[in-house]
Amino acid sequence: METASDEQLVERALAGDAEAFGEIMRRWERRIFLLACGMLGSEDAARDATQETFLSAYRNLRNFRREAKVSSWLHRIAVNQCISYIRRGRVRAETSLDGAGDHDGEPTIATANVRRALSPIHEIEEKEREEAVRRAVNALPPELRQVIIMKEFEEMTFQEIAETLQLPVSTVKSRLYTALKQLRMRLERFVAAEEEGPIKGGLRR
Repeated sequence: METASDEQLVERALAGDAEAFGEIMRRWERRIFLLACGMLGSEDAARDATQETFLSAYRNLRNFRREAKVSSWLHRIAVNQCISYIRRGRVRAETSLDGAGDHDGEPTIATANVRRALSPIHEIEEKEREEAVRRAVNALPPELRQVIIMKEFEEMTFQEIAETLQLPVSTVKSRLYTALKQLRMRLERFVAAEEEGPIKGGLRR
C-alpha cells in the first residue's frame, strides 16, 4: 500500500478498497491542514476545512481527472473549502498564521524557520517582525493570500499552484508578484514605525 502511487490508490479506492483512501488521507492530511491554517489562520477552522476537503474528495473520486496529480486535486479542493469559509464569514478578519500550534511535535507553517539563539531584545524584535508578517499576509485578498501561502510557505512550484488553482502559470506569477509587492509595502511601513517609536520599558532607543 505504501509503495503505491497516489493515482493507483485512487483506482483501488474506486474498486472498493476502503484502506486505499485512508492511505491517501495519511499522506496528505498534514499538508492540507497546514495550507488551511495558512489561509484561514484558525486551527479549528483549518481542521474543519481539512475534514471537508477529504469528505468532498471521497464523494467525488469518480470525477478525478487522471491527467492531474492527486496532490493538486486535493489542494484545489482545500483552497475552495477555505475560500468558502472566508466568504461565509466563518473566519474572523484578525486571523493568525501561528494559530496552528505544533502538530505531532513538528514545526508548523508559522514556526518552520530554523530557530536561532536570540538575546531577549532580539527575541522581542523577532516576534514583532513575525507579527508584522502575519498581519500583512492576513490582510491580503484571498486570491493573493492563497498564492503566497502555496509558494512561500508550502513551497509549491508555479506549475503545481497553476494546476491546483486551474490558472495559467502567468496568472499565478502575476498574483505572486502583486502579493509580494503589497507585503513589502506593508512591512516597510512597519519598519518605519518601528524605527520611530521606542518599545515599552526602554529596550529600544
